[in-house]
Amino acid sequence: MERTIRTDSQNPDFIALVKKLDAGLAITDGADHGFYNQFNKIDKIRYVVLVYENGESVGCGAIKEFDSDTMEIKRMFVDKESRGKGIASSILSELEIWAKELSYKRCILETGIRQTEAIGLYKKSGFSLIPNYGQYEGIAGSLCFEKIV
Repeated sequence: MERTIRTDSQNPDFIALVKKLDAGLAITDGADHGFYNQFNKIDKIRYVVLVYENGESVGCGAIKEFDSDTMEIKRMFVDKESRGKGIASSILSELEIWAKELSYKRCILETGIRQTEAIGLYKKSGFSLIPNYGQYEGIAGSLCFEKIV
């Protein structure tokens, strides 16, 4: 049975999932991991979604204010054993709903060009490719997306 909760970045289950995410990204990103990792700290994240299956945390995602109209989606992850079940889509949807409830007008995100599953998820979920923003401007290994919520 699947259960979704809203929490914050102090949640130990979120912290544990982020460690798994970072370990996987260190491999996928290779030499670029240090650059990307500096933008993925969780201490300032107030809005986190967790998904549980049979009492175990299996997926997470978060939103963080980018500007007064925009939330940035961060730290999307689903355990390998739980992928292919629509969990990432449900996390993303819940984050969009939460952003809208908080009166934000759009969500943006960055993902790496090597993150093919993530790119597919964002396109399938109605996100559009945009020019790289902020710290990702001019970074060839980054793709940025947005969606009006």
